Amino acid sequence: MVKLPTQFRYYPRPPSTRFGNLEVANDQQISTRTPASGHRIGCADVTGEQADIAAEIERIDRKPRIAVLVGGVGGARFLQGVRELLPEADVTALVNVGDDVWMHGLRICPDLDTCMYTLGGGIDTERGWGRVGETWHAKEELAKYHAQPDWFGLGDRDIATHLVRSEMLRAGYPLSAVTEALCNRWQPGVKLLPATDDRCETHVVISDPDSPGERRAIHFQEWWVRYRANVETHGFVTIGADQAKPAPGVTEIIEGADVVLLAPSNPVVSIGAILAVPGIRGALRTTSAKVVGLSPVIGGKPLRGMADECLEVIGVETSAEAIGRHFGARSDTGILDGWLIHSTDEAEVPGVEVRSVPLLMSDPAATAAMVREALDIAGVPA
Repeated sequence: MVKLPTQFRYYPRPPSTRFGNLEVANDQQISTRTPASGHRIGCADVTGEQADIAAEIERIDRKPRIAVLVGGVGGARFLQGVRELLPEADVTALVNVGDDVWMHGLRICPDLDTCMYTLGGGIDTERGWGRVGETWHAKEELAKYHAQPDWFGLGDRDIATHLVRSEMLRAGYPLSAVTEALCNRWQPGVKLLPATDDRCETHVVISDPDSPGERRAIHFQEWWVRYRANVETHGFVTIGADQAKPAPGVTEIIEGADVVLLAPSNPVVSIGAILAVPGIRGALRTTSAKVVGLSPVIGGKPLRGMADECLEVIGVETSAEAIGRHFGARSDTGILDGWLIHSTDEAEVPGVEVRSVPLLMSDPAATAAMVREALDIAGVPA
């Protein structure tokens, strides 16, 4: 257990945190489920049938528990729809950290920040990432020092977030606790939880532009931001996955959810990077909740981002059907019970209920309609 430094008293870590029907305290999970035998409600002994009835009443009365696997821009916009439709629900976003990187001594968490800024009202809506009203004086000064890397820019407002995060990480706080502290300012309306507190970064194997005939691995940020994926690419590698474990509460949230949703995020470097964390795929396969995904492509093209380039690298066609088959059915060896595709697309995914609905996230209301359809497949009332 990490002993938290006293200098961060203004970022208090609660003695316990509730995740669905579990309370996590002192790194131990304490179940609050009614035991299967020896039924008691309060101080009264009850029959098994009465206990089942009481449990059903509790299930009906409580807020729905929704877990959402998300990446950056698309995931953040999808969460706006979830919040729009179910403002009182217990929603936890399990956020990709494969894009995370150290730059200029600062820990950058692009997907966590994009979700936090979007839901907290601080996002630059035109770019879809970074802070609104951003300035770039620090970037200009770094360029004058010829500081590397020079292909990745940090905005002045954004740097404040990275400074606080980096200081807390160096002081011993895990990323999940740091994220909770940062969200105290932004109040996103859903719980943002990194998929893991450990290093689990996406790197890309490319033909080395500087050494013909050689290959090397570069960070995903360099592949996308510096090279714009315009370099011969051979595959993706998740650095640290062999040692990583889910952040506290992640698997419990999946197991205790009423429904698990896969946002229309990049299936390779967002959803795929989350699935690379040992234990998460297994939790998706064994949860009693239905797992429903939403296609990130319409008419064979992603609306934004680089899903098509990533899919090409792993040999998957950029289509709703191919991505659905890539995830696969839970009745087989995959993770899906349901798959939403755009109304103009067609798909057949064996063992998965496929439904065609409008998937354009033009505004939170339109996105909320998508969420409603996903909940309907799962049998969860909206």
